[in-house]
Amino acid sequence: MKKKSQKQKDLEELKKQFASDGHVFVTGFEKLTVQQDFELRKSVRNAGGTYKVIKNNLAEKASEGTPAEALFKNISGMTSLAHTATDPVALAKALTAYAKANPTFTFKAGIVEGRVIDVASIQDLASLPSREELLAKVLFLINSPAQRLVSAINGVGRNLAVVLDQAAKEEKFKA
Repeated sequence: MKKKSQKQKDLEELKKQFASDGHVFVTGFEKLTVQQDFELRKSVRNAGGTYKVIKNNLAEKASEGTPAEALFKNISGMTSLAHTATDPVALAKALTAYAKANPTFTFKAGIVEGRVIDVASIQDLASLPSREELLAKVLFLINSPAQRLVSAINGVGRNLAVVLDQAAKEEKFKA
């Protein structure tokens, strides 16, 4: 058993994570084998997140006064947390892919950007394109008008050159 000082340290650490990480997913993990748990932790780590099993009482106490407080009001069963401070879409994709492969892994709720979301919203979040794809689309949209302008300017000069060349071949410019 943990000593009271260690429990207090765990509580403070979890409270700090709830305050700093804006993206938290609460999950259930009943009947996972050690190998399945290892794969889950690996996929969460690759997505830039952290995964840990927590006690419901500890989570409820740590969430008091934070945006995560609504998540842990009436939570029951075996509970784990996956959280990140960077990209919630990548973490949601990793967790959703794992949940499809392992039906015993379930979502309970989550917080993204300080707002509580339900299981359906987590699925919607996982279906979004990645951050890199969104940035590429934005850059394409920004760059597209400039490319069209250059093509139009080049087209006018090219067309003028073709007309002048055709006129010179037909000897229309005799002095």
